[in-house]
Amino acid sequence: MVKVQWTNDDFQVFSIDGLDERMEALTTTVRPKFQLLGEHFATYFSTKTGDEFFPHVAKHARRTINPPKDSWVAFAPYKRGYKALPHFQIGLWGTHLFIVVAVIYEAPQKSEMAERLLANVKPFNKLTDDFVLSGDHMSPDVVPFDKEQLQKLLTRLRDIKKGEFLVGRHLTIEQATAMSAEEFLAFAEETFDKLVPIYNAIIGK
Repeated sequence: MVKVQWTNDDFQVFSIDGLDERMEALTTTVRPKFQLLGEHFATYFSTKTGDEFFPHVAKHARRTINPPKDSWVAFAPYKRGYKALPHFQIGLWGTHLFIVVAVIYEAPQKSEMAERLLANVKPFNKLTDDFVLSGDHMSPDVVPFDKEQLQKLLTRLRDIKKGEFLVGRHLTIEQATAMSAEEFLAFAEETFDKLVPIYNAIIGK
């Protein structure tokens, strides 16, 4: 079983000044954990969806000045990239950990994806009160999950070029670091179990 336990050091990486210094800390401290989770959950999603999934650990390769404020491993059924497709993510900001399914502005068919979700909100009925929504993958801010916010974000995803949609769960630093490796894995799997039906609705499966 994959063993990933989060520590304060993982989150403090995002407080380190300087691109090179932060990237070095990310590479040595956080990235090995994302790689382990990548291997485990690529198999999980392949089994759950029937499509072969691939892990994509953030490299932040295009950055030349500003150090990254967050980092992640993403999962999609395409080996060469994930941004143009609906995808799952496990990632960190300096303030919290996130586990989400996302459609971001690079997805060429996002209007159709939004239409599918607006026509079929049933998969959202199983979400518990601790799920959150976001319309911007570049921001750590979220809103609590409710029907009104859901409608608003899905309409924006459909109608606005830069519209995005993310739904999932967050863990504070305190919550994430208090979990054993086994507890975190169980939490992540339980979260994804609720997100896979939403993903299937997004792709029209």
